[in-house]
Amino acid sequence: MSRFRKEGKKETPELNMGSMSDIIFMFLFFFMVITTMREASLKVHFQPPQATEIQKLEKKSLVANIYIGAPIAKNENTLPPGEVSVQLNDQTIKAEDLKRDVRDFIGTEKESRDAQDRDRLTFSLKVDKDVQMRYVNTIKQELRANNALKINYAAGKKVEKN
Repeated sequence: MSRFRKEGKKETPELNMGSMSDIIFMFLFFFMVITTMREASLKVHFQPPQATEIQKLEKKSLVANIYIGAPIAKNENTLPPGEVSVQLNDQTIKAEDLKRDVRDFIGTEKESRDAQDRDRLTFSLKVDKDVQMRYVNTIKQELRANNALKINYAAGKKVEKN
């Protein structure tokens, strides 16, 4: 029996990097699909009031935001006397359509969630600190009438002065 032996140096084979780009694009596509970017372009001036006891919301994907404040643009829809504007998602609403639009907003937000998440849906009121409570109460009454009972008030952390 004889042994076959190659003469010379052994070379390491080159790595084929052709499929590496496929894997990278597959990861990129995966993360683009699972990531939710939910940024609303604000049409309402919102400066939150300060609070001493605040808590962070655990799951922000189960939060629907309602902004109440002074309009940024002059041509935005406002509530009488023209100083306050209400924004649901990316649209400001008219005073005469307030109850109907809030009711539609609640229905749309609930329908866009799974059946198990509908009960955990929280409506976050992001109210400017200078807005009168009568506007907030109107929104709260409409939320209550449509069985949207989990309400959150957005606030900033109070800075202690020494």
